[in-house]
Amino acid sequence: MSFRIGAGVTGLLGPNGAGKSSLLRSVATAQRPDGGSVRISGVEAAEPRHHRAVRRRIGYLPQTPGFYPGFTVRDFVLHIAILKEISGRRARLEELDRVLTAVELNDRRRDRIKSLSGGMRQRLALACAMLADPELLVLDEPTVGLDPEQRLRFRGLITDLGRDRSVLLSTHQTDDVAALCSRVIVLNGGEVRLDDTPHAVAEAARGRVWESSGRDGTALASWSTGDGRHRNIGDPPAGAHLLEPALDDGYLVLMNSSRSNVTSGGRR
Repeated sequence: MSFRIGAGVTGLLGPNGAGKSSLLRSVATAQRPDGGSVRISGVEAAEPRHHRAVRRRIGYLPQTPGFYPGFTVRDFVLHIAILKEISGRRARLEELDRVLTAVELNDRRRDRIKSLSGGMRQRLALACAMLADPELLVLDEPTVGLDPEQRLRFRGLITDLGRDRSVLLSTHQTDDVAALCSRVIVLNGGEVRLDDTPHAVAEAARGRVWESSGRDGTALASWSTGDGRHRNIGDPPAGAHLLEPALDDGYLVLMNSSRSNVTSGGRR
């Protein structure tokens, strides 16, 4: 794979094992790639001698964040602030207020991490990634554990962050990609299947989504909708009532298409 991202929110979509987390760990210097080059603002991230310089530029939310359960929210964030080389107690306290306000955890700052819900812990991990105002945010499945209201608020936060920095976001939530991302990279088997807009992903299913009165056994996927009709994805029969494709329809088609049939916007 080969691509370049700039300011804005870029989404990564792909099944389990596609290479999303490996890619993000390589970008975040948590894993050294077997080959190739990863550059952050012109600095080679794969070289251990450059790790410190690269880590000053990035904020990383891994798929499974690590915590010290006995710490309070306040003490944990201040601990990470020290590791991120934010010097001076006043500066660290200002960053504490800023990131906890952004993720709406200010009222829980004195709570111990072990008492937080899964969604709150995820917001705490995002707050730590935001420390020191990084120019690149690397977010691996950031909406895991968030309820619908929290996910909507998360979208607003990420949209704001993406206005003046790069955000690389991996998720299985196609609706998050549709709502947040101006660009999406679809991965499968460690290869880029499509690099374009969310609209282009949906368009991959143009002419391949249809409605029927019952389940179509020839479809890639078929399910009953709220009105009792069935939505089908695949090769429609003659005369089928075609539907407007959605992003998840296009994603399914891409995952079941040969590489030679996949088009790309040619973006890098």
